[in-house]
Amino acid sequence: MPKGWLNLEGATDGQLFESDSAFNFLGLTRTQRLYGFFGCMALGFILSLLGSLLLLTGSLGLFAVLYGIGTIVSLVGTGFLVGFGSQIKQMFKPVRVVATLILLAAIGLIFVGAFIIKNDLLCIIFVIIEYLAYAWYTLSYIPYARSAVKGVLGMA
Repeated sequence: MPKGWLNLEGATDGQLFESDSAFNFLGLTRTQRLYGFFGCMALGFILSLLGSLLLLTGSLGLFAVLYGIGTIVSLVGTGFLVGFGSQIKQMFKPVRVVATLILLAAIGLIFVGAFIIKNDLLCIIFVIIEYLAYAWYTLSYIPYARSAVKGVLGMA
């Protein structure tokens, strides 16, 4: 199996960065794609953090908007690494489809909890579910990471 900077199912960093048609039309260099990734991750984190702080002040609606947008911006950041079309395909592969669906549902349920039900505690529960789904989704990209986590938690 080829080794590389980022190894998604045997693809080396060169294959991920140079042959992805999602970036051919954009004309982004590898460095620009890395800036896009880290920029989206940082912006997503800041938006989610600001949203969380607003939850403490009782601004449930602003919390939901900022937290939800922050999560989506973070997800978009990964598209800069592997290509946006490729990321969508990867998200719905059998190994991570459940985590993806739970993640997307939790994002939607945060909005439902904030704007329709208007319940702080329910929003926090949905945020926890979203966080766990996002972690499980992310672990699916690291070989044997899910098995290691299950072993640590005594679930293996």
